[in-house]
Amino acid sequence: MSDWTWEYEGCDPAAERLRESLCTLGNGYFATRGSAPECRAGLVHYPGTYAAGCYNRLESAVAGRRVVNEDLVNLPNWLFLRFRLRRAGGAWRPWFSPDTSALLDYRHTLDLRRATLTRTLRFRDGDVGVLGVGQTRLVHMGDPHLAALRTVFTAEDWSGEIEIESCLDGDVINGNVHRYRALGGSHLTRVRTGAQEPDTVCLSCRTSTSDIGVSMAARTVVAGRSAASSELRPARRRAVHRLVVRIAPGRPVEVEKTVALHTSRDTAISDPLEAALDRVSTAPGFSELLDCHVAAWERLWRRADIQVPGPAGRVLRLHLFHVLQTLSPHTADLDVGVPARGLHGEAYRGHVFWDELFVLPYLNLHFPEVSRALLNYRYRRLPRACRAAAAIGRAGAMYPWQSGSDGREETQEWHLNPHSGRWLPDHSRLQHHVGSAIAYNVWQYCEAAGDTEYLHTRGAEMLLQIARFWADLAVFDPDTDRYRIRGVVGPDEYHDRYPDSTSPGLDDNAYTNVTAAWVLTRALDLLRRLPAWRREELFERIRLDGDGLPKWEEIARRLLVPFHRGVISQFEGYDDLAELDWDAYRARYDSIRRLDRILEAEGDTVNRYKASKQADVLMLGYLFSPAELRDLFRRLGYDLDDEVWRRTADYYLRRTSHGSTLSGLVHGLVLARARRAEAWQYVREALEADIADIQGGTTGEGIHLGAMAGTLDLVQRGLTGLATREDALWLDPVPLPALSQYGFSLRYRGHWGVGVRRRRGQLEIGVPDSEESPIRVVLADRAVTVAPGETCTLELPAELISPDGHAGTRLPHDPPDRP
Repeated sequence: MSDWTWEYEGCDPAAERLRESLCTLGNGYFATRGSAPECRAGLVHYPGTYAAGCYNRLESAVAGRRVVNEDLVNLPNWLFLRFRLRRAGGAWRPWFSPDTSALLDYRHTLDLRRATLTRTLRFRDGDVGVLGVGQTRLVHMGDPHLAALRTVFTAEDWSGEIEIESCLDGDVINGNVHRYRALGGSHLTRVRTGAQEPDTVCLSCRTSTSDIGVSMAARTVVAGRSAASSELRPARRRAVHRLVVRIAPGRPVEVEKTVALHTSRDTAISDPLEAALDRVSTAPGFSELLDCHVAAWERLWRRADIQVPGPAGRVLRLHLFHVLQTLSPHTADLDVGVPARGLHGEAYRGHVFWDELFVLPYLNLHFPEVSRALLNYRYRRLPRACRAAAAIGRAGAMYPWQSGSDGREETQEWHLNPHSGRWLPDHSRLQHHVGSAIAYNVWQYCEAAGDTEYLHTRGAEMLLQIARFWADLAVFDPDTDRYRIRGVVGPDEYHDRYPDSTSPGLDDNAYTNVTAAWVLTRALDLLRRLPAWRREELFERIRLDGDGLPKWEEIARRLLVPFHRGVISQFEGYDDLAELDWDAYRARYDSIRRLDRILEAEGDTVNRYKASKQADVLMLGYLFSPAELRDLFRRLGYDLDDEVWRRTADYYLRRTSHGSTLSGLVHGLVLARARRAEAWQYVREALEADIADIQGGTTGEGIHLGAMAGTLDLVQRGLTGLATREDALWLDPVPLPALSQYGFSLRYRGHWGVGVRRRRGQLEIGVPDSEESPIRVVLADRAVTVAPGETCTLELPAELISPDGHAGTRLPHDPPDRP
């Protein structure tokens, strides 16, 4: 098996939804799960197609209350194609199903290089005989509105007929997530079907409240011969094309299904149905579609591929594949954010959280136009964020923890604990640190891309409005002589109130306060950089009074960061909580990743204990280099030396259940610098998170896009110490024996394909030949300038050299023949 393919043998009902998620194909505009074409949604299979930004809102009755949720909509199933057989003169056999038919061979192959999913099978159908089936599908990367499925039937020992039913199925709901079963899932209305002779059926519908028009057209043809019969059957919610074809040994039957998808959100169309019919009628055959699709992916791989030897590199390439399927260059033309679960399923209802914090660092240096588009998603929702802040009596912008179509707060008010069956209040909307993540992404994108124009315009507006919110939320406390931020929830998420409090929220979450201070500092730096005329124009546009800026400076230097016993406290009062008997809970339960659910089902609450779901304080070490973090704390009046940080890392490592796929990622990157010997354990967990489904079934509801992109960032930024600032590439490599060799290319300041390679004892920087300026590269002990067309090889200090080799790099859930 090559580093570019993932193979799945047999049909395992228990693992089918996981395989479907990992075999999803997409192009940034839409994606389709890797389900069997002949299967409709049920307990085993879940065909799902999702278009980026296509949301709808429904009201449901939950726990005796009426609640409203907005979901990424499961669109009509374009993939559906089933078949049945009969011998000459015989009766039709039942429709084929992988769940009930006598399978002789069954395999799926996901080809990452070509972005295709191939299924091959052989089965014996009663007294008819053995049929071989080979299917290849694609979701076109060249034309984002097209998808195609090619099916080749081969009769081994019989002659007769095969009936094929190719369908556009509008009888679908959102049903991918079992715990949402009490919520409304019927998003499509006004389903209409039609046909266009001789070979095309079509379907149109609208979302029930957002009123987005969705249209599909499917052309199904038998290649190289005429069908014995062909009938177009538009029905109420399904548009069906039935064909009967004669088949015999040595005469394979090849069927091509080509589909076009348009929505009313598209640009440069007058009507989605007309556009879909026109596009499918002019689309070439499967072979030509495949060729230009593969060519488009070749261009993507040249810009983005990451080379790491061994099993870890294979997983990293799978992660990159899914990132590019969700956020491709086509995304630059869309008004969409970063869906936390990709376009791969319905978990989190397709909402946008803070995952761009883990995604943009990689995209910035490969597809900056996509990063800019994702930031524009936030900019267009800045007025809504300002209204949200005003609604609670605050200035500036309060971005929602969960965002969807229009930027209002989409966080559910109630969530279900599947362990207890109880619906519980959800206070995660108090994670106001999402605003700091957006500001961080603005700054990092502009530094990496050199996009001064964006920084001085839209970026400045977002950065200043977020800083304004923090300055207004911070309250001076004379007892501590510091500013405090009260009533928030940090990245940990387990703790949303104090044990004896009736009001949600915590005081002085360290991560929140430190990042708020960083935002205020960056905003002030930016204002000092701006030309006077631009600063005045900006003040006028956002109605900001410059007289208040000295207070921003004061808050940025005097925000409270709580400590206890020489350790940074997650929040004020964290040390007063009870210690949990971790050994007892690990002995009692197979997994305690979701400790909050376990304790609630026992009648207890995680709010009572020193226990974290995921990295909170340690997130600071993910965002900032050790030197940057020391400077941040020094500016706030605290001494953060290496010993304090090591104690802090040790303290929270013993008290974290890793209930988020982001947790292993963050811990791995932090420990690569703080406690190198243990880092690989957490890096490996981050690599395994989805392929091994370590969260116990959640990957079947959609991949974890932030964790996938974060592993790429871990190599690109974490192991190299790569930072873009002061018009230079800064590098501060760390040794990690299991990942001691790597290579990737960057797009930086007009240079396409700046190569970074690490081999034993050396770091190599190559700049492609061009008319651009030389690149300045800064390491801890030296600075060099690399001109276009040159390659610079840097000898690393002895302490940064670790032995090569791959001991311990095998991923336990990566056997030789399947993931």
